[in-house]
Amino acid sequence: MREVPNRVRRLPEQYFTALLARVALAAAHGGEPLIDLGRGNPEVGPPEHVVRALTECAERHDVHGYAPFSGVPALKEAIAHRYGEVYGVHLDATREVAVLPGTKTGLMEFALCAVESGGTIVLPDPGYPDYFSAAALAGARHIPFTDFDVTADAMYLNFPTNPTAATVPDGLFEEAVQWAERSEAYVLHDFAYGDLVFDGRRAQSFLAVEGARRVGIELFSMSKSYGMAGWRLGFALGNAELVRRIELLQDHAFAGIFRPIQEAGIAALTGPQDSVEERRATYERRRDRALAALEGNETQSEGTFFVWFQLPDGVTPEHLLAEHRVAVAPGEGFGARGAGWARLSLAVSDELLDRGLERLRAAFD
Repeated sequence: MREVPNRVRRLPEQYFTALLARVALAAAHGGEPLIDLGRGNPEVGPPEHVVRALTECAERHDVHGYAPFSGVPALKEAIAHRYGEVYGVHLDATREVAVLPGTKTGLMEFALCAVESGGTIVLPDPGYPDYFSAAALAGARHIPFTDFDVTADAMYLNFPTNPTAATVPDGLFEEAVQWAERSEAYVLHDFAYGDLVFDGRRAQSFLAVEGARRVGIELFSMSKSYGMAGWRLGFALGNAELVRRIELLQDHAFAGIFRPIQEAGIAALTGPQDSVEERRATYERRRDRALAALEGNETQSEGTFFVWFQLPDGVTPEHLLAEHRVAVAPGEGFGARGAGWARLSLAVSDELLDRGLERLRAAFD
């Protein structure tokens, strides 16, 4: 058998693939129906007008060839306009916007485009597992974020955070810009949950900070704000040089994104925005119920559709899955500092959430 290339051998086990497999195996063993609170998969799809835009475009005879490799210009203009309206960030749609086949792809592309093999990337710990995958794919070393007294070639930030559901501390983005300029490094801010913030907070874009576009990019996902998770559509925004590199990489790796999906993205970004607020309010309401049910445990949830909570002594995610038929995402899968914690998803129906919370309470008593 031929030897596996290093770039493939370097990749860790994909955390969510393994988690889903464990949950599916437990469900197949029979017994009381299992409740899965471990997945971060939006339970409500996009608004009707977005789906209608897709289907109407797909019925046209002229849209089934290759779309422009770098994206439909009107889609770039739509995200630039939304950034100006919502976050006060004014982007040049022709130079500072790259259209992505999902922001997970953008996480990988940033590492490949910003860091040479053998370089160093600072990652949050706990953090989204695919950040570690991106560093591995690029052949880079990764170190955990502690403070800005560190030497590296790039840094990943994520606010509101997955898995810890924290919003950005005051001044942190400004410090990140100063660090990047001092270190001649790049910053990626993963803004996937930007519109899902609670308790009267306002979403804060990294690009709104003075100098941010000189040092980095921000990823915006259509999955969380608009329920378009399976559509695989997102954006890399900001530093024009990084945008150019990402588009160059995509010219070689992909052949554009299906035009009807891009047209649906335009409809989402430019159409009624009431569904975005409804989605945010729904998750905040569920967050409140979850925090009440987990009272007595250390918890955090300032945004996203997750609750991050500390497991009581003697309770493990494996125990919850096997004995109480409820799945949560084990914290150690998000980094060494996640050990002893777990992530609970609010992206399920109210009924399933309440039943899952009842089982957690029973397990903790």
